[in-house]
Amino acid sequence: MNWDHLVELAWKTRLNAHAPYSRFQVGAALLASDGRVFTGCNVENLSYGLTMCAERVAIGAAVAAGVTRFEAVAVVADTGVPISPCGACRQVLAEFGVPRVLLANRTERMEFTMEALLPRASAGILDRAL
Repeated sequence: MNWDHLVELAWKTRLNAHAPYSRFQVGAALLASDGRVFTGCNVENLSYGLTMCAERVAIGAAVAAGVTRFEAVAVVADTGVPISPCGACRQVLAEFGVPRVLLANRTERMEFTMEALLPRASAGILDRAL
């Protein structure tokens, strides 16, 4: 898979992040199974628990457009090492069946399967398949 287009869109969308408190901007680009790409950036809130991560913003945009099947997501930030999705984002990405995840900073890329990032995600807290 050529990740270049997704990474480029994630970097572009990152510029729109609303991060007045942390100044930490994150961008995500989500490839749908039909070839469309949905992007997201983090949207902070003074009450940090209400902050929306870039990955979940991208999923929300896709779901709002009627899309729920995905192939991959790229997540980017200006960090020393590629940023990794938080636990909530991992669970949401897993629930929507995003199989491949690329994490990138300005110089490095790391590719993972969703299973590697969140083993047994489909079992959930009720220990049953979705």
